[in-house]
Amino acid sequence: MLAARSGSAKLLLAGMKSMAERTIFEARTQLSELVKLAQRGEKVSLTTGRKGMRVAMIVPLKPVKERVCDLFHHADFDITADFDELPEAEQIA
Repeated sequence: MLAARSGSAKLLLAGMKSMAERTIFEARTQLSELVKLAQRGEKVSLTTGRKGMRVAMIVPLKPVKERVCDLFHHADFDITADFDELPEAEQIA
């Protein structure tokens, strides 16, 4: 693993994927920048303490497929002709 210093953050290069590493303090002040990194597909590791122990990660979410309620277009779904009619026993006069 190759490590390079970039400002106050380390950039760890592992193969083709890279992971930025920030302290909790830096994350508080640069949150919008870190979210943009995640939107571009990068992972950001958050560290704490003098030893730089990793405590959290900001990672990109997988795209969520929009769900469509398609109940009425199934072959097995059929609305009967008298669907909206009340039986005489249930009608209140």
